[in-house]
Amino acid sequence: MRAEVRKALEAGAVGLSSGLEYTPGSFASTDELVALAGVLEGTGYPYASHIRNEDDRVIAAVEEALHVGRMAGVPVQISHLKASGRRNWWKAETILEALEDARSHGLDVHFDRYPYVAYSTGLSNLFPDWARAGGTAAFVRRLQDPETGPRLEKAARSKVALLGSWNAVQISSTGGDATAWARGRRLGDLARERGVDPYDLARRLIVDERNRVDMIGFGMSEENTAALLRHPLGMVCSDGGAHAPYGPLSRGSPHPRGYGTFPRLLGHYVREEGVMPLETAIHKCTGLPARKLQLDDRGVVRVGAFADLVAFDPERVRDRASFDDPHRYPEGIPLVVVNGAVTIREGEQTGLRAGRAVRGRGAGS
Repeated sequence: MRAEVRKALEAGAVGLSSGLEYTPGSFASTDELVALAGVLEGTGYPYASHIRNEDDRVIAAVEEALHVGRMAGVPVQISHLKASGRRNWWKAETILEALEDARSHGLDVHFDRYPYVAYSTGLSNLFPDWARAGGTAAFVRRLQDPETGPRLEKAARSKVALLGSWNAVQISSTGGDATAWARGRRLGDLARERGVDPYDLARRLIVDERNRVDMIGFGMSEENTAALLRHPLGMVCSDGGAHAPYGPLSRGSPHPRGYGTFPRLLGHYVREEGVMPLETAIHKCTGLPARKLQLDDRGVVRVGAFADLVAFDPERVRDRASFDDPHRYPEGIPLVVVNGAVTIREGEQTGLRAGRAVRGRGAGS
């Protein structure tokens, strides 16, 4: 595995990431993570982690990421940091104090966060790791098994209780058209309309779609969201996928962050709420993440740097995508330049496709 990390760096990787809340990454030990991250030592590239838990055990999960960075001798990036579930909201302040302390003792640590109080994940995230071990077929079998099924039901109900209710779970996508009726709907409402228990409905969706079901979970606080966005160690991310209001990328009812993250930051949190100055917000979206990944010719406006530019009206820019109607482009962005090519003019696509893979120093060396 260490050899694979070295090969990736030589091919242009700019760090090592882990997804510890999902299989198979959830089965990785801390020692394994330290060993793999250690390959980055001396490169300046970070260990970035979707940490092992983001609700009841989030403090321990953050400490694990910091431990990996210290032991491996590498920078740390905590991905889309959150404390989900009302009973965990107080932990955000404790986490920020831990990050500040680590920073004061020499660890190069940052985090990122998107400007929404809801996350997006697979519906299977309602269940514990052991339920998903062995792949989809094993997971579906356990859901229907008379011995393991009740244990999984108890675990899922506990997870939903953390969010508050079944209406805090919205189905964002399903694998087939036979279940298109569920997309964009809250599980509590769907179950009530169909006269079934919401857990039974969730289980049925997973079984029928062979676990090809995604959800949006409403679990974070507005106060924490603003605090994380403004914190000096924080960057802004979308954590979103590629979407479009047309064609194959228009399927489902995804989290609106894929369309609205950055205009929402600039319009709602900067202009309307005054959470931070405009120039600070821009830096959190551009220069700061570019510097973390050592992309010296990105994220800055400078002669000789790549011309990646967004022209926006600070008085008009705003997100239009919502959880009920996510496939909507923002307002107030008349011009976008990618690698020197104008890709958006007067708010309309020009048809130019100027994107390119961004690689680190190892590429071609």
